[in-house]
Amino acid sequence: MTKSKTRLYEKELEKLHLELVKLQAWVKETGKKVVVVFEGRDAAGKGGIIKRIIEPLNPRFCRVVALGVPTEREKTQWYYQRYVHHFPSAGEIVIFDRSWYNRAGVERVMGFCTDEEYWYFIRSCAEFEKMLINSGIILIKYWLSVCDEEQEKRFKERIKNPLKRWKISPMDLESRIRWSEYAKAKDVMFQYTDTEFCPWYVINADNKKLARLNCIHHLLNLIPYEEVMAEKIKLPPKKEDENYIRPPIDSQRWIPDVYSELLK
Repeated sequence: MTKSKTRLYEKELEKLHLELVKLQAWVKETGKKVVVVFEGRDAAGKGGIIKRIIEPLNPRFCRVVALGVPTEREKTQWYYQRYVHHFPSAGEIVIFDRSWYNRAGVERVMGFCTDEEYWYFIRSCAEFEKMLINSGIILIKYWLSVCDEEQEKRFKERIKNPLKRWKISPMDLESRIRWSEYAKAKDVMFQYTDTEFCPWYVINADNKKLARLNCIHHLLNLIPYEEVMAEKIKLPPKKEDENYIRPPIDSQRWIPDVYSELLK
């Protein structure tokens, strides 16, 4: 991407960030509860989009949930239970970086669940989501679509780059081997869970920056938020205490100033 296009991207992202702040203020003011689910192929860019969404938001009212492998105790619970535990209270936004749809994807393809458990999920998921929506939760689902060539390119980049190598897991490598099986599992998942009341919105993620802008723009247009007038803040005068004596600078452990010359 050229410098001019990068500047344009940053300018548009700044505009969207301002609207996200307005959205969060509205959610907090009205007591709404928002859940946004991100699913998709490995290396499709879920983390990058989520990072740009939460960047300008107050983390006390916006949380990202990325659950690991279920514990032995969680395996005995109602399947949705470990996810419901993280749902928002009034005024909160919760973003799931992968979600209960693990059962329709990795668990199905890798054999981590039984056929009975899989089909119970597939047939019950739409009713589960309808229950959430009827309870007042705003539920939005995104699927990030990336072509095979672009996914392979990103995998190779992660392997070469030590800063990104942690993003490659044995499960990611196995998913490459089972690419077609994942595709078939996704098709069945859409067949049963792409509903009128809670549809899947598909994002073309071959271009990361375009995907980020398009997703945030779409998210903002899905939720009918209104601008909440913020209270005016007046900075009070600092009250000095004539009896206070600041301790000597050399009495504190200051970190070394390594970059002062570089950034003059």
